[in-house]
Amino acid sequence: MSEGKLSAGFVIALGAITLTSPLAIHLFLPAMPEVKSGFDASDALVQATFSVTFMAMAVATPVYGSLSDHYGRRPVLLGGLGLFLLGSLASALAGSILALIAGRLVQAMGAACGLTLARAIARDAYGPEALVKAIAYLTMAYTLGPMVAPTAGGLLIDNFGWRSVFWFALAAGGAIAASSYFVLFETHARRAAAGASSGVLRHYGVLLRDTRFVAFILQPAFMSFMFFAVAAASPFLMKDVLGRSETEYGLYFMCFPVGYCSGNWISSRLSGRVAIESMVLIGAVVCLAAAVAQAACVLAGFLSPLIIFVPGGVMSFAQGLSLPNAQAGAMRIRPELAGTAAGLGVFVQMLLSALSSQLYGFLADGTALPMIWISSGGVVFAVAAAIYSFAKRVGDAEALAAPAVPRRAETEIGKA
Repeated sequence: MSEGKLSAGFVIALGAITLTSPLAIHLFLPAMPEVKSGFDASDALVQATFSVTFMAMAVATPVYGSLSDHYGRRPVLLGGLGLFLLGSLASALAGSILALIAGRLVQAMGAACGLTLARAIARDAYGPEALVKAIAYLTMAYTLGPMVAPTAGGLLIDNFGWRSVFWFALAAGGAIAASSYFVLFETHARRAAAGASSGVLRHYGVLLRDTRFVAFILQPAFMSFMFFAVAAASPFLMKDVLGRSETEYGLYFMCFPVGYCSGNWISSRLSGRVAIESMVLIGAVVCLAAAVAQAACVLAGFLSPLIIFVPGGVMSFAQGLSLPNAQAGAMRIRPELAGTAAGLGVFVQMLLSALSSQLYGFLADGTALPMIWISSGGVVFAVAAAIYSFAKRVGDAEALAAPAVPRRAETEIGKA
């Protein structure tokens, strides 16, 4: 299906479904200190209300991808949006920290449908040639959520309390579900009729045996591992260490989505001009530079909002450079398994993000040092995965360029 045949409503609705993730993740970030005081809960338990979203998304995303390859994108998407609405309502009504964690779990399982199925639908609608650009534009739409959600969340919390963020998510999710029902049509024409679970597992095996695919999904995942150490630490460092308000935190937080959106815009402009592997490597190197600068400032004894958010914004920019290219590279390896590939990619990304944020919850000591140690470990592995994918492309290119040995020469070599 060509880009020109898609209505403006279809494109807007496709971008809107990516907002379910920031509605589940970033809208809640400013509420965490209020939840802690409201329920008199420990740091680790409050952090679980945040990290559980990544755990749930990590588990749900490959399921959504595989189900959509078999049953179609539209019914699976609508089911996921229904779960998101149910979880938002349960979280708004939660009477204890454990009930809130349970509500967040259901909300996140529903939100997982957005980013995975948006990429799969884009693969169906735009084709492999325009996939990097399509993913970049979708990710730019996605960044509107992180750009607005923390600020909106801070304003809501300051004026109406922390439960208001879930009522807002419920209203926004209802609008997204309505637009998806009335505007989005089925794009996956070659869906199978209820494949067995063994077939789904075989698809996972096919993809995971390809080292190029593994490198493509690990690089953005470890960059997310690094970034979410900063994201998880930032509200506590801003409120408890620096004494800033939730609204001010939300305004500073905009450095992250602005950087992410800028990186995605550059990726869309360079699509088709610069090799995917090169963009992935460039993003990793930029991210390494930002992490080193932030660590140097913290270890030297300096801490301010700018030291938290400016390097974090550069890390987000680096993610924007590499993620659309890495996702497109992963989905190109086996086009018939595009939904499964997208689901696995988001699964690993969310899993490592959850591990990072929860690890920070366990290591938090009232300083910025745990954030630095966790982010430093993530960036090392991200760079390693990027170098591997780049080296693999160079090696494959050299193998294709090497002249074939004539059969007669092969015979002579054998005799020798």
